[in-house]
Amino acid sequence: MTNPPNGTARPPVVDMAAWQAARDELLLREKAHTREGDAIAAARRRLPMVEFDGTVEVVGPDGPVPFLDLFQGRDELVVYNHMWWDGAPHQGQCEGCTVTAWHMRDAVYLNSRGVSFAILTPGRWEEVAPFVDFMGYTQPWYSVRGLDEPVGGEMGHLTSYLRDGDRTFLTYSTTGRGTEAASGSFALLDMTPYGRAEAWQDVPEGWPEGNGPCWYWRSDVDGTATWGPTGRPVPQWTRPGATPEQTLGREGADH
Repeated sequence: MTNPPNGTARPPVVDMAAWQAARDELLLREKAHTREGDAIAAARRRLPMVEFDGTVEVVGPDGPVPFLDLFQGRDELVVYNHMWWDGAPHQGQCEGCTVTAWHMRDAVYLNSRGVSFAILTPGRWEEVAPFVDFMGYTQPWYSVRGLDEPVGGEMGHLTSYLRDGDRTFLTYSTTGRGTEAASGSFALLDMTPYGRAEAWQDVPEGWPEGNGPCWYWRSDVDGTATWGPTGRPVPQWTRPGATPEQTLGREGADH
């Protein structure tokens, strides 16, 4: 979706007093939404937890290490489970997982609160390492290839763990739109008049027709959104050496 022509599909123009009245009315709903979110978070903190073997080994830049090492001495850990296409080049890796990983390039505020962060993926480490280097990621990545839940298993999740000495526990996991909590761009887009420009959105009559979900996550070298063979996950075009592509390179790749 491009911006509509001048004079069409725009919010009505009013004076400042009328705008403030409408804004105040919406604010009541926003505050109720915030309070409900706080209540849900309180319920989340009261979920039971599952103990698992924290000595199970994952593979990182220094070779196999116990899962306990991911806590980096802290008591809490949040991980993102990043999907992987075996054998695919960088531009063929998951655009949705790129959204989360790119937004979580710095976990300093989590760390200051005593929470560590890591990214887990089922990819072979020999493929994962050059991808992490290409993307410029600074947060720790580990391969959980062949491991079951709650360390491996389903990807595309945000998961929280708790440590008590050498004991480790699964406390929470979410997927789908639940992972948007890690990606601030979504909340900012939802504040704009045209939002995410996706067809599922509730928009005023006359608004331009929306696109498919996540349509802007992958683009070609000219910045045109495309999920075709010439596209890359959008942040990859900022990386040194990124070149126009002819194919995603996924032929024969195993997910």
